[in-house]
Parts: sequence; structure tokens; C-alpha cells
Amino acid sequence: MPPGPRGRRGRLLVVRMAPEERYRAAAERLGASPAGRLWSRLNAIDFLGNSFQLAALALMCFFPFLIVVAAAAGRDAAVVAKWLGLNHDAAQAVASLFTPGKATSTLTVASTFLLVLGAMGVVGVLQSWYQRAFEVPVGGWRAVVARLYWLASLVAYAAVQAVVGRALGGAVGGPLLQTLYGLVLATLFWWWSMHVLLTGAVRWRTLFPSALATGVCWTGLGVVSAFHFSSAIVVHEEKYGPIGVVMIILSWLVAVGVVVHLGAVVGRLYVDRRSRRHHGA
Repeated sequence: MPPGPRGRRGRLLVVRMAPEERYRAAAERLGASPAGRLWSRLNAIDFLGNSFQLAALALMCFFPFLIVVAAAAGRDAAVVAKWLGLNHDAAQAVASLFTPGKATSTLTVASTFLLVLGAMGVVGVLQSWYQRAFEVPVGGWRAVVARLYWLASLVAYAAVQAVVGRALGGAVGGPLLQTLYGLVLATLFWWWSMHVLLTGAVRWRTLFPSALATGVCWTGLGVVSAFHFSSAIVVHEEKYGPIGVVMIILSWLVAVGVVVHLGAVVGRLYVDRRSRRHHGA
């Protein structure tokens, strides 16, 4: 481009760009920014569609599995609802959707197998997310065994969280201690989850940033659940009945899918950025 007219101080006057060129330049700058790269990576793995898929499968297949496990341990569905971060009233509203009948104590081998199979299908969706986020192909029997390990880990995680949560509830600074404890436990759980579901194909050190980001997002979702989702469940139950509770649960499950995607992608971008800096140096 030939030099343009100069001002009194010898500076080039800025040539005005056409509107479409300005929009294109702004879009390129946004795409090159950290937020733009994050959005591009999330869209590449279809995080929103996957989150809706998880919500539907979890409500149909995963919640019944958790309710049966809780009933086998002598607890009702309110325990599972409280584990999701809901308060007492919201937990009771959710538990009313899954009130077991008198014949639940006579589970057959076939029905138990179907419950476990449905839960493993949901875990398989989560496993495929991590495969795409970390570009690791995992298949065969090792992937199936990894899903079983993860289900057992989830039950253990819920049990430990409930026990320690009750212990910290009456302590001085209980809510703050519960939040910090929940952050540490969630980070460890998701760190372990990624390692198990990827069958050890990715190093622990590489997975930690994603685990920490997921733990932070998961803890934030718990805080939002305690204030927003809990009140929304109670209000929608009064207005629309059980279907209103289902609507809020579905929106919460979609938020869970977004949290899992966001944590994995943020950690992966951080690792990639550090790797580029290291090789550049």
C-alpha cells in the first residue's frame, strides 16, 4: 500500500476501512484471543449438543441407577438430590419423583443388569467426551472395565462427600469449610475420572489442569444449585407440579455437561499453551 498523507508531526493518517473489513478484522482478533480459542475448541467437540444428550440419558438411565443404589444402602432419593447441591425442600421435591414402590426389594438379575447397562451407557458418553478433548482413542474391553471402575468411584465419592459434609456442617465456618472441602474432593474425583476413563493413556500431570478447572466449575455449580436451582425447583413444583421439577433437573444436567466440557477444554488449552512456550523457548 502506498504511503498515505502525513500530518504535521509526520504520522500517517489512518485510512478508514470498510464496515465488512472492520468486522472481519474484529472477528479475527476475537478468534485469536483466549476466549475465541476456547469457544472454537468447545464448538469442535459439540459441547452444547453433548450436554443435552447427557441430560436426557442421565434422567432416563442414570438417576434410576443412583436411586436403586441409595435404596440398597437404606437411603431414600433425597440423599441423591442433596448430593447434587440442593437444599432440603428441593431435595424432597426431587425425591417425590422417584418414590420406590413396594416391589423394589425384589429386583431381578435382568432388571439389575439393565440398570447397570444404562448407567454404563451414560458413562460411555462421558468417556467419549474425554477421548475427543484429549484426542485419545480408547476402545475394547479396557474401556468397558474403566466405566465399571468409574461407577464404583462415583458411589464412593458420593458417600465420602455426604459423611464429611455432615461432619463439617456444624463446625465453625461450616459453609466455607464445606466449599473448600468440596473443591478439593471434586478436583481429586475428576482427576481420577479422567485417568480411569482414558485408561491411563494421558499422564497424571497433563490431566491435573483440566481436573482443577473442572473442580472449580463443579464447586461453582454447587453454589448456584444451592441458591438458584433449589428455589427454582420449589417454585416450579408449586406452579406446574412434577413436570416443573423435571424441567429444572434437565436444565441442571445440561449445566453439568457444560461444566465437564469447560473444565476439560480449559485445562487442555492451558497445557497446550505451556507446551508451545516450552518448545518456543
